[in-house]
Amino acid sequence: MKNLLRNIGKKSKKAFSVQLNTKKKNKVLKDYLHLIIKNKKLILKENLKDIKIAHKKKLKDNLIKRLVLDEKKIFNIVNSIKKIIRLKDPTNIVLEKWKRPSGLNISKVSIPIGVIGVIYESRPNVTSDVASLCFKSGNSVILKGGSEAFYSNRILSELFRKSLKKNRVDENFVQFIDIKRRKVVDFLLTKMNDFIDVLIPRGGKSLVKKVQKLSTIPTIGHLEGVCHSYVDKNANLTIAKKVIYNSKMRNTAICGATETILIHEKIIKLYNGDIQKATVRDWSKEYLSSIVSVKSVNNLDDAINHINKYGTMHTDCIITQNKKTAKKFLKEVKSSIAMHNTSTQFADGEEFGFGGEVGISTNTLPPRGPVGLSQLVSYKYQVSSNGKIRK
Repeated sequence: MKNLLRNIGKKSKKAFSVQLNTKKKNKVLKDYLHLIIKNKKLILKENLKDIKIAHKKKLKDNLIKRLVLDEKKIFNIVNSIKKIIRLKDPTNIVLEKWKRPSGLNISKVSIPIGVIGVIYESRPNVTSDVASLCFKSGNSVILKGGSEAFYSNRILSELFRKSLKKNRVDENFVQFIDIKRRKVVDFLLTKMNDFIDVLIPRGGKSLVKKVQKLSTIPTIGHLEGVCHSYVDKNANLTIAKKVIYNSKMRNTAICGATETILIHEKIIKLYNGDIQKATVRDWSKEYLSSIVSVKSVNNLDDAINHINKYGTMHTDCIITQNKKTAKKFLKEVKSSIAMHNTSTQFADGEEFGFGGEVGISTNTLPPRGPVGLSQLVSYKYQVSSNGKIRK
């Protein structure tokens, strides 16, 4: 296993060493989406294997639901790749340039990161999304999907490699680890520093916690989404009801779902439904269900302080008609995504126009928020002069 994983790492490094132009990248992606359409029956057949195993193992219904591929989901996969093709190549762009009195000409130019390792669970569409985003941004990628989606992930990665081969591009730009042993993840986290530049975990709390605890490689991601919606005293209550309902109930199981509602004390209303007194522990809970914590706050500063103390820097929203109040909130909350009169469920790379995402990052250092195509790059400084030497 160790030698196999090291070889995967070496192959990824070698593939990355040859950088491709935009035309070649888009041609590979176009052929990939055509292969998905052409092999739709085969993809569904492989997915059915995963579903049957999941039922045998008696996985929870919500996990099986994430796992299932159908005509609509394959259409969405293809559509996502089309969007990525249309997006501008984020590499080799001059971000800034300037001249120094010393005679130096300096340019800041975007470059790919290198080899990206992605550890993920359940959803097979992550395979195609992540592979396409990493490839378009010039990075090679090593995919370690969950065992519950093994056959689905494998066929989607094999089709990508087939497209690479067809276009005479190193197949190892995209590699899928087809070993189901759990020790694989431990090895990736602690023994692959020489090969992997960044790790991205996508999955449940236990997976992300493990990656953040054990990884000796820099990571991009988030542990929890304890998101807030604050209803200010100057809120339009019709907007507030609509936005908060959507923020919580559109999909209670996603990281962008509101978990705590803060309400200015001057507009507290009576509620006759199922309710119990909250404790301090409730302010840090990510329910991922139709439960929500509610707190009365004295003012805007009280709301901001609560969010900065108990939030996870994911997504937090203020509902108010007062622009000055909104501006202060957007500036002072530590969130990677701060919103005004907007459902927190918009915390999504595709909704941001990124053509999909490899995940959402709550790190203080960039990238932050939805990590899409343009966030999968770094930069270098290119300096030239007419033979200048430093005195």
